[in-house]
Amino acid sequence: QVQLVESGGGLVQPGGSLRLSCVASTSAFRINAMGWYRQAPGKQRELVATITRGARTNYADSGKGRFTISRDNAKNTVYLQMNSLKPEGTAVYYCNVAASLWSAASSEFNYWGQGTQVTVSS
Repeated sequence: QVQLVESGGGLVQPGGSLRLSCVASTSAFRINAMGWYRQAPGKQRELVATITRGARTNYADSGKGRFTISRDNAKNTVYLQMNSLKPEGTAVYYCNVAASLWSAASSEFNYWGQGTQVTVSS
């Protein structure tokens, strides 16, 4: 019902920047909140940032001041601009969306993307 495609990951040096993108493809669903999560090797998946349809944002402490989440509602796309990347930022970054049917907005569903690898190393 909702397919998510992430892009923008790659290898960067410490202090470098990357911008991740996630496009949600759907017609029957309205995309509500969107967010980014990450999972480092041997670690649990953790919140990076979320953004509501009205553009209210929430950031984990690890990314505050360095990461910026934004969205384009018309394109059903969420972005994560990551600056001043640190080695501990190495992880698979996953896009997440909460969506509801246009015909039944009271029921919300959650979807995950396949993930995009971000490696921060010199």
